[in-house]
Amino acid sequence: MKISRLALPLAAAACFLTLGCASHPYYPPPPPPPGYNGVPPLIERAQHEGFRSGSEDGARDSYNGFGYHPQHDRKFHNTPGYDPALGPFGPYRDAFRQAYLSGYDKGFYRR
Repeated sequence: MKISRLALPLAAAACFLTLGCASHPYYPPPPPPPGYNGVPPLIERAQHEGFRSGSEDGARDSYNGFGYHPQHDRKFHNTPGYDPALGPFGPYRDAFRQAYLSGYDKGFYRR
Protein backbone atom coordinates (compact mmCIF):
# COMPACT_ATOMS: atom_id res chain seq x y z
CA MET A 1 0.00 0.00 0.00
CA LYS A 2 1.47 3.23 -1.14
CA ILE A 3 0.51 6.53 0.51
CA SER A 4 1.08 9.61 -1.51
CA ARG A 5 3.12 12.42 -0.08
CA LEU A 6 0.14 14.77 -0.15
CA ALA A 7 -2.35 12.40 1.47
CA LEU A 8 -0.65 12.27 4.88
CA PRO A 9 -0.54 16.07 5.44
CA LEU A 10 -4.15 16.36 4.24
CA ALA A 11 -5.30 13.67 6.63
CA ALA A 12 -3.47 15.34 9.52
CA ALA A 13 -4.97 18.73 8.64
CA ALA A 14 -8.47 17.23 8.50
CA CYS A 15 -8.01 15.71 11.97
CA PHE A 16 -6.87 19.01 13.48
CA LEU A 17 -9.73 20.93 11.87
CA THR A 18 -12.38 18.58 13.17
CA LEU A 19 -10.98 18.71 16.69
CA GLY A 20 -11.54 22.46 16.79
CA CYS A 21 -15.18 22.00 15.81
CA ALA A 22 -16.06 19.83 18.78
CA SER A 23 -19.19 21.01 20.47
CA HIS A 24 -18.86 22.35 23.98
CA PRO A 25 -21.99 22.24 26.11
CA TYR A 26 -23.28 25.56 27.48
CA TYR A 27 -24.12 25.61 31.13
CA PRO A 28 -26.06 28.70 32.26
CA PRO A 29 -24.98 30.37 35.49
CA PRO A 30 -26.63 29.07 38.65
CA PRO A 31 -29.65 30.94 39.99
CA PRO A 32 -29.12 33.45 42.78
CA PRO A 33 -29.41 32.16 46.32
CA PRO A 34 -32.92 32.05 47.83
CA GLY A 35 -34.18 35.33 49.18
CA TYR A 36 -31.85 37.43 47.03
CA ASN A 37 -33.76 40.07 45.08
CA GLY A 38 -30.83 42.22 43.99
CA VAL A 39 -31.67 45.14 46.30
CA PRO A 40 -29.28 45.75 49.20
CA PRO A 41 -30.91 45.48 52.64
CA LEU A 42 -30.19 49.16 53.33
CA ILE A 43 -32.14 50.30 50.26
CA GLU A 44 -34.90 47.74 50.78
CA ARG A 45 -35.46 49.03 54.30
CA ALA A 46 -35.35 52.67 53.17
CA GLN A 47 -37.95 52.00 50.46
CA HIS A 48 -40.22 50.16 52.87
CA GLU A 49 -39.98 52.76 55.63
CA GLY A 50 -40.23 55.70 53.23
CA PHE A 51 -43.28 54.42 51.37
CA ARG A 52 -45.08 53.49 54.59
CA SER A 53 -44.36 56.85 56.22
CA GLY A 54 -45.26 58.79 53.09
CA SER A 55 -48.56 57.01 52.54
CA GLU A 56 -49.55 57.59 56.18
CA ASP A 57 -48.66 61.29 56.03
CA GLY A 58 -50.29 61.77 52.63
CA ALA A 59 -53.54 60.17 53.79
CA ARG A 60 -53.48 62.28 56.97
CA ASP A 61 -52.92 65.52 55.06
CA SER A 62 -55.65 64.69 52.55
CA TYR A 63 -58.15 63.75 55.26
CA ASN A 64 -57.45 66.84 57.39
CA GLY A 65 -57.39 69.19 54.40
CA PHE A 66 -53.83 70.36 55.05
CA GLY A 67 -52.97 70.42 51.36
CA TYR A 68 -50.25 68.70 49.41
CA HIS A 69 -46.84 69.39 50.98
CA PRO A 70 -44.77 66.20 51.27
CA GLN A 71 -41.39 67.92 51.54
CA HIS A 72 -42.49 69.92 54.57
CA ASP A 73 -43.27 66.90 56.73
CA ARG A 74 -40.90 65.98 59.55
CA LYS A 75 -40.45 62.37 58.46
CA PHE A 76 -39.28 63.48 55.01
CA HIS A 77 -36.37 65.35 56.61
CA ASN A 78 -35.61 63.05 59.55
CA THR A 79 -35.74 59.80 57.51
CA PRO A 80 -36.63 57.48 60.43
CA GLY A 81 -35.70 53.80 60.47
CA TYR A 82 -32.02 54.16 59.57
CA ASP A 83 -29.72 51.47 60.97
CA PRO A 84 -25.98 52.26 60.71
CA ALA A 85 -25.20 48.52 60.68
CA LEU A 86 -26.76 48.24 57.21
CA GLY A 87 -24.60 50.88 55.53
CA PRO A 88 -24.04 54.61 54.95
CA PHE A 89 -26.71 57.20 55.63
CA GLY A 90 -26.63 59.05 52.26
CA PRO A 91 -28.03 56.23 50.09
CA TYR A 92 -30.59 55.42 52.79
CA ARG A 93 -31.74 59.05 52.92
CA ASP A 94 -32.07 59.31 49.15
CA ALA A 95 -33.99 56.03 48.78
CA PHE A 96 -36.20 56.88 51.77
CA ARG A 97 -37.15 60.29 50.38
CA GLN A 98 -37.90 58.93 46.91
CA ALA A 99 -40.13 56.22 48.36
CA TYR A 100 -41.70 58.73 50.76
CA LEU A 101 -42.79 60.95 47.86
CA SER A 102 -44.26 57.96 46.04
CA GLY A 103 -46.12 56.82 49.15
CA TYR A 104 -47.32 60.35 49.90
CA ASP A 105 -48.84 60.61 46.41
CA LYS A 106 -50.58 57.29 46.85
CA GLY A 107 -51.94 58.24 50.30
CA PHE A 108 -52.92 61.78 49.41
CA TYR A 109 -54.71 60.93 46.18
CA ARG A 110 -55.94 57.53 47.47
CA ARG A 111 -54.54 55.66 44.46
